Amino acid sequence: MDMAITIRTLVAHEGKITLGTGAGVVADSDPALEFQETLNKAEAALRAIDLAREGID
Repeated sequence: MDMAITIRTLVAHEGKITLGTGAGVVADSDPALEFQETLNKAEAALRAIDLAREGID
């Protein structure tokens, strides 16, 4: 089986950034943990944006 799941996406266009995060949910997934995982991914992406704007020391 060939498949791909996009779980982190940043799109910059006309001065705006759109952020998308997701998780691969399977039969034994814990929905609360999967949701927390998406929040963690979003937080990491937002931190990367902040570092890029500030410049990395």
